[in-house]
Amino acid sequence: MRYYYSADAIRAAEAPLLASLPDGVLMGRAAYGLATAIATELKLRTGGVAGRRVCAVVGSGDNGGDALWAATFLRRRGAAADAVLLNPEKTHAKGLAAFRRAGGRVVSGISAATDLVIDGVVGISGRGPLRANAAAVFEANTAPVVAVDIPSGLDVQTGAADGPHVYAVLTVTFGGLKPVHALGECGRVELVDIGLDLTPTDLAGLEAADVRKLWPIPGPHDDKYTQGVTGVVSGSATYPGAAVLSTGAAVAATSGMVRYAGSAGPQVLSHWPEVIAAPSPQDAGRVQAWVVGPGLGTDDSAKAALRFALESELPVIVDADGLTLLAADPGLLAGRTAPTVLTPHAGEFERLAGDPPGADRVAAARGLAERLGATVLLKGNVTVIAEPGATTYLNPAGQSWAATAGSGDVLSGIIGSLLAAGLPPGEAAAAAAFVHARAANLSASDPGPNPAPTSASRILAHVRAAIAAL
Repeated sequence: MRYYYSADAIRAAEAPLLASLPDGVLMGRAAYGLATAIATELKLRTGGVAGRRVCAVVGSGDNGGDALWAATFLRRRGAAADAVLLNPEKTHAKGLAAFRRAGGRVVSGISAATDLVIDGVVGISGRGPLRANAAAVFEANTAPVVAVDIPSGLDVQTGAADGPHVYAVLTVTFGGLKPVHALGECGRVELVDIGLDLTPTDLAGLEAADVRKLWPIPGPHDDKYTQGVTGVVSGSATYPGAAVLSTGAAVAATSGMVRYAGSAGPQVLSHWPEVIAAPSPQDAGRVQAWVVGPGLGTDDSAKAALRFALESELPVIVDADGLTLLAADPGLLAGRTAPTVLTPHAGEFERLAGDPPGADRVAAARGLAERLGATVLLKGNVTVIAEPGATTYLNPAGQSWAATAGSGDVLSGIIGSLLAAGLPPGEAAAAAAFVHARAANLSASDPGPNPAPTSASRILAHVRAAIAAL
């Protein structure tokens, strides 16, 4: 499990170490880890460290000190080292003195011969966009950038940028991850252990090992019923493919049974003959969870199907047209106590909440979850899964290969199957989002050697491989 920490939490964890360790030891740990990561990046990009050129862009305070000390360590390994001092009067004095002693040069701008730039402008205490002098330095730069703690100009809590900011290929952070490292454009993120004593928080991200532990595995005494029966209400004459995708995803995700209820039964059965089809949810038979909404339409029969599912005491995941119906009549959730998972994209979120998610997507998802008493999965390149009084999960997808028509239908089927298997709604949604993103990446990489555009059908075809690779 990855946990994400606020700037205040990191500073509080640093305080006892700063009080007990000799001056400069904590910065030395951070700078050494930073220099090691930069050296590795230099080797990957240029084949070595000695003879290469780095340039630290240095702001005031400890973040600039980390950058100067890292440049000093690299200079001692044979790299040429420059430093642009954005605020000379407030530059970290000991770091600058060590940099000069090692043979580093103070310059006015980044040389065209620079192999790698170190962004040491602002750290986790920074607010707002880059100031004009810093923005001008980076605007003229063409070399890849390694950011110290966070890319300067990004908000540490939301990852949002409100003006000029640094684009980093790698961000090296210390002690613990911050929300920006999942929510913002940070490139690859490497965490350097500097000895902080940190406890779990309510903002987390599942890793493959966590998802592997959560994923249902049939026991020796399980049968198709005990593994969970997923009911899927999706598709219409206009969108029969949504039924094929959502039902197929439920089939792929677990080993129990899938019942389909709707007008696209012939199309579903032609793709998935193991599915049991019925014309309506009332006729579908026993299920342990409902998936309602993908391609369903918004007519009276669709609303009746949604109402039927929500009036049951079963877990329900509502997606797509189901969310449109729910936004028009939030009273459908009134009195509901069973788990409900809502999976809006930004536009659907706005219809449900009355406002767009805005820059703080975590706060927005948490607010809607509290208001509706439901688990909210806010789709995006970084998926946010929030539910009242519980851990909020972040799932960064990397490249946006899953941003393709019908992809959400696949996700809804995976979530429904996990709910039917008995997983709690937050964990079901987070685990499904993880596997869905992995399946999208696998499908884009198949057959290789380089990624290529994919589709919802191809993502569905890689769901089992994504699960097997956990």
